[in-house]
Amino acid sequence: MSPSSSSYLELDLHRLNADEAIIELEAFLYEAYCAGVPAVRVVHGKGTGMLRDTVRSWLPKRSLVKSFRPGWTWEGGDGVTIVELTD
Repeated sequence: MSPSSSSYLELDLHRLNADEAIIELEAFLYEAYCAGVPAVRVVHGKGTGMLRDTVRSWLPKRSLVKSFRPGWTWEGGDGVTIVELTD
């Protein structure tokens, strides 16, 4: 994965509740996978951490997800999650 955040497709989940965010995230990951995108950037913000925790607890259950990690400082830090998709 490149250190440049601009190399990722991005989904912004701000202002969504947990249920809405998961619906959007599932569709986004599927579309990215079908398009052959290797990794995506999911923006959930820092806030209370509820949305971040929801996203990160949901990701390991998805067969399309190879791995995920918090963003590096230049990617948005803990306010984003970088998701690597399976081949």
